[in-house]
Amino acid sequence: MSNMIDPLVERIGARIRAERDRRDWTLAELADASGVSRAMIHRIERGESNPTAVVLGKLSAAFRLSVATLLDPDGTAEAERVRRAEAAPQWLDPETGYARRQISGPGFPAEVAEVRLPAGAEVPYPAAAFTFHRQIIWVLDGHLTFREGESVHELSAGDTVELGAPAPCVFVNSTQTECRYAVVLVRDEAP
Repeated sequence: MSNMIDPLVERIGARIRAERDRRDWTLAELADASGVSRAMIHRIERGESNPTAVVLGKLSAAFRLSVATLLDPDGTAEAERVRRAEAAPQWLDPETGYARRQISGPGFPAEVAEVRLPAGAEVPYPAAAFTFHRQIIWVLDGHLTFREGESVHELSAGDTVELGAPAPCVFVNSTQTECRYAVVLVRDEAP
């Protein structure tokens, strides 16, 4: 067994620790705000655990930051007008195989991400993850069942859905093939 720490996992942990320090929160305070255990947060901050999409969603909601912001751990990614596919920040959920690639650079006014949701995967996010921004989901390939609170949206390639009022959401791929979709997020500055 290797003691090597994945550099991306280590940087995500450092970003979470920096956000917690910036707010002068204890582990217990972040655990209370996010619903993630202190032990898990501690392991993530030390780079010992790659957080799942669910955990990242809970932590981003507690910090009132987007998941993409947590995946740009040092916040210093250079704003380049041309970004090669292999240079785009990519993250893989260790639990579901959900893969997220950041399309837009840090200077762009909207966050754009490409998501690949494997066959049979299901990724839930708490309502709090949607309280500080607006999103549109655009299915590029495959079929996505998107549960938004009590509403269920069946989306095929080319379909979009603009998220409404904050509600718990679940991204579901109940098919036998991968679903690829884009998430476009803009910060909602309204109180």
